[in-house]
Amino acid sequence: MSAASGAGRVLSLDTLVRLGRDTRSGHTPRQLSVPAGMTAPLGCDAVATPARLGPQLMPRLPRVGCVYADDAHWWWLLPSDSDYALDWPAPAHYARGALVPEALTTGRPRLIHRPEGTLPYSPPIPLYLALCRLTGTTPTWARPVSA
Repeated sequence: MSAASGAGRVLSLDTLVRLGRDTRSGHTPRQLSVPAGMTAPLGCDAVATPARLGPQLMPRLPRVGCVYADDAHWWWLLPSDSDYALDWPAPAHYARGALVPEALTTGRPRLIHRPEGTLPYSPPIPLYLALCRLTGTTPTWARPVSA
């Protein structure tokens, strides 16, 4: 099936390899879904932040996309590859393909914020910078380079 037909979902090689590894380990990740009526033309990844940071992050963002939550984490939908050249600061967890590791959830994450419009994304750079500020982490591009 082609992606152009709209009848199937195209998975990247990275996602297929990761799914294969998870199947062998007996661990089945949960995928955060894009709500009905929304589209993810850039693919979809997610970043988890501790639930205590979620309310502090929301007002710092110019736009808040879809946010899912369980008791321990808030999961922010981002365009695929939003980890390119970025080291998301601890205690954040980057999840390619918006696949939520079972070990990081306390039940099924539920949608707690849905933006207006059809795009589910929070802007990754403002989220990254706000998370760096709240965790006292220097952004990747501002760190000293060693020779």
